[in-house]
Amino acid sequence: MLNLIQNEQMKIYRRLRTWILIVLLIVIVVMASLFSHSGSDVNDKWKTRAAETIEHNTKELENPDIPAKFKQAMKDEIATQQYMLDHNYPPADHTLWGGVLGASILILVVTLFTVIIAGDMVAGEFTWGTIKLLLIRPASRTKILLAKYMATLLFAATLLIVLFLSALIANGFLYGFESLNLPHLAVNSAGQVQEKSMLMFVFATYGLKLIELVMIVTLAFMISTVFRSSSLAIGLSIFIMFAGQMITMLLMRYSWGKYFLFANTDLTPYLEGQPLAEGMTMGFSITVLICYFVLFNALTWVIFRKRDVAA
Repeated sequence: MLNLIQNEQMKIYRRLRTWILIVLLIVIVVMASLFSHSGSDVNDKWKTRAAETIEHNTKELENPDIPAKFKQAMKDEIATQQYMLDHNYPPADHTLWGGVLGASILILVVTLFTVIIAGDMVAGEFTWGTIKLLLIRPASRTKILLAKYMATLLFAATLLIVLFLSALIANGFLYGFESLNLPHLAVNSAGQVQEKSMLMFVFATYGLKLIELVMIVTLAFMISTVFRSSSLAIGLSIFIMFAGQMITMLLMRYSWGKYFLFANTDLTPYLEGQPLAEGMTMGFSITVLICYFVLFNALTWVIFRKRDVAA
């Protein structure tokens, strides 16, 4: 099995297209970091802004018309800003970690590049006529298909690592590496500010966004298996990826809209306690995603096993 995966990896990385995508990703990350760089003058004024925020929120808490939910958020903000002032912790947004977190939006680019590879993994074999040579090997169709799928996910993981390291290095040069040990501040239910690992928080943020990547790549891989055209598989997958959120907004007007795939791929709103629709929970979205994941892979496996390659 490992030999099959290694063989599929070699097919991916021996193509010039793959290296162009990797270099292009690095360029995009560096350019995005340069454009989003806030500058040193912003960092010098953070204490003044923090004090102003504390003063403003303290006055707003006296307003009886503000809902309790927003008052609690203000109290948490006051506690966080005061903790930052007491311990001389600058806002993470204006450090290298802010740049790394901001770069997480570029996972969309990683998804796009991986879709290009995934859309060609199976369909490309039919296009070039190499599928017959592949299937005469002693390995079963199930193992061959699994090897292709695993190689696609490994490529996605490689791009994610490239994205993270590029963002870390680029923003390190822009903001300085002295904030590497900056903690992530979180307020617990008792209103106390706790220091947590910023690296683990960044990994958690990337991990939640990774779910959407895996689902879209799995969808692209299924389409690549269903259709023998690489261009159709890639084009259709990219269209679904970009149109997914717009379709979600249209369907959320209906109660059954919450079962749509792209209504559940972004789990980050649950961290803020703000689900996309009433009745949706983290457990519900995970269950829906599992159902889609099983469906996509089942269709891929059934179609690939039954497909006649002799014609």
